[in-house]
Amino acid sequence: MGRENTLEEKSDNVPYINRELSWMDFNFRVLEEAFKKDNPLMERMNFLGITESNLDEFFMVRVAGVMEQVESNYLTRDPSGLSPAELLPLLTDKIRTFEEKQYSCLNRSILPALKKIGIRFLTPEGMDENQRQYISAYFDKVLFPVLTPLAVDRSRPFPLLANKSLNIAVRLKRKDESYFAVVQVPSILPRFLPIPPKDGKTFVLLENVILDKLEELFELSDIRSACTFRITRNSDLDIDEDTEDLLSEIRKSIKKRRRGKPVRLELSQRHDKETESFLKEMLEIGSEDVYEIPGPLDLTFCTKFSSLPQFAGLRFKPIRPVYPPSDFWGYDDIFKAIRDRDRMVHHPYESFQVVVDFVRTAAEDKDVLAIKQTLYRVSGHSPIVAALIRAAENGKQVTVLVELKARFDEENNLKWAKKLEEAGCHVIYGLVGLKTHCKILLVVRRDEDGIRRYVHMATGNYNDSTAKVYTDIGLFTCREPYGVDASSLFNVLTGYSRPPEYNRFVVAPDGMRTFFNRMIERETENAQKGLPAGITVKINSLVDLDIIGRLYRASGARVPVRLLVRGICCLIPGLSGVSENISVHSIVGQLLEHSRIFRFENAGDPKIYMGSADWMPRNLDRRVELVFPVEDETLKRRAFHILEQMWDDNISTRVMGPDGTYSHIDRRGKASLNCQKKFSQLAQAAVKELQQQTKPNRYEPVRDPDENRRPPEIS
Repeated sequence: MGRENTLEEKSDNVPYINRELSWMDFNFRVLEEAFKKDNPLMERMNFLGITESNLDEFFMVRVAGVMEQVESNYLTRDPSGLSPAELLPLLTDKIRTFEEKQYSCLNRSILPALKKIGIRFLTPEGMDENQRQYISAYFDKVLFPVLTPLAVDRSRPFPLLANKSLNIAVRLKRKDESYFAVVQVPSILPRFLPIPPKDGKTFVLLENVILDKLEELFELSDIRSACTFRITRNSDLDIDEDTEDLLSEIRKSIKKRRRGKPVRLELSQRHDKETESFLKEMLEIGSEDVYEIPGPLDLTFCTKFSSLPQFAGLRFKPIRPVYPPSDFWGYDDIFKAIRDRDRMVHHPYESFQVVVDFVRTAAEDKDVLAIKQTLYRVSGHSPIVAALIRAAENGKQVTVLVELKARFDEENNLKWAKKLEEAGCHVIYGLVGLKTHCKILLVVRRDEDGIRRYVHMATGNYNDSTAKVYTDIGLFTCREPYGVDASSLFNVLTGYSRPPEYNRFVVAPDGMRTFFNRMIERETENAQKGLPAGITVKINSLVDLDIIGRLYRASGARVPVRLLVRGICCLIPGLSGVSENISVHSIVGQLLEHSRIFRFENAGDPKIYMGSADWMPRNLDRRVELVFPVEDETLKRRAFHILEQMWDDNISTRVMGPDGTYSHIDRRGKASLNCQKKFSQLAQAAVKELQQQTKPNRYEPVRDPDENRRPPEIS
């Protein structure tokens, strides 16, 4: 998918792509996966649903933010040279083009492919008598009792509609009076209804059943027109962190989100002008923010539909995590395994269960004195939280930093924070002005030779659900410098000390920007001296202008710079005299690439770091982030290999060109390599080899009951 020519240069000559436009390019890459006929059909439908979920959140936060800037007459240009007023029409045009491609994919590619294998979505007009009787009975017994038609007239105001809810607007006439009504499509019921024949292949969308039966809801009125519509609200929380009660403030902000200003109105194409005018007036929304949709609204239903059990054969072969990971094979004591040497786990190819077991073991171990952990996003039924609660019940000192400002997870985190407090854990609710995004777990244990600190650090969240579909890496160690740093970091988080000089850790916001600047400059200097030099980085987003400028200067010194950037990339590679030594790859595939890895050649003694931070101003300046070195030589070689495999991927990778567009790698004459499948094969092979050599003392391979869980949205 190409993109418009939106490249601009700032006055200081740093080529830069606007962040919002670059994000749209990323969602185009996800949409490409829905078009790919090589992908299983239900995976294509799932990718289509993911693009819709991505776009919803983009409107709720980023587009809403640009609109607010325009309304407040904010004139400052971004590093690409665009003011908010110049950006907004470019962004709107790109979104409209994107939605056209979304529905082209649905109507011209996916639905015909479904029909070929007998899977159909019918409307009442296309049903036979048996099917019509079925939906009539369903309406009478199930739908009718749930529906609540809301009339809008002089005595009844327009209802406060939930963000992203699907609704039907009805224009009515009774006697000589015209009025409107709104019917919400109930989200508590499945969006798609299976209908006869009972073969699991014939469906109708819920809104089409309601549209067909509107006369039964409005028996005393004449229905002049009806159409589906959906609103998206500004949902970026504005939290007053100076309040004495942060929990109460966040609860109030969550309620405000539900009443946020509408920033998008989606209307089905079959609507009349009177209804559109009515909705625009009631919602106080302009014509430029109205989107006519040539198909069913809210394509997120595609993700749920594609996960129906009967369609398992039309999805990717699941990547099954090995358990235990090869690094822990043969140990019946997880603490001894970590004492022997550092351990690395690559998720989801190696099961996240080993992290859960680490916390569970610590909770029950009589020699464990304390557990400290940061939690940013956790699952709805978190075994990690359950283990922490158990540890507190067992008398351990448990300290947990729960980040209440994790966007769209605020309510879930509030719930867990309360349960942890009730169990006797010491709960910290983040820091004023900073989000705590680092991923770290510290266990303090009384060993035979004294007190020892066991540390787990990771690139991803302590979330057992997303760990099945996000690629992340975790490191276990009990090296003393790491333990000292972990204690120091938690002391900073609990407010008892100022930021220290760390032994191994690189921590934002106090030292991370300086560290990366120094590492990039060192590679530049080494190249100028004729020493081995090079930078290979895998991140989710590259936005920071200063980092980009330093990478351009490194390129000018002939430092080979290889960037694996999944999502937003504001840097432009391959520009003559600026970035001809920089290459940018983006991997979009079966799993969500989430790990952050940084390699610097360091004059022939390569250093490699991992952690939670992307190269964005928010990560470097406004969050608590952690990046840590991998020092064990065996694990360093493994980490180098992981980076090289990802760089050599030629199936799921797109390469960014000097015009800002992305294209697939030309595979002619090259062996195919899908790095995600390769990592799964390597993990399976490693365990199989160990199984042949010996039987494990304690661990046995298990099958997680949720291992076939559908991937969450790519974001």
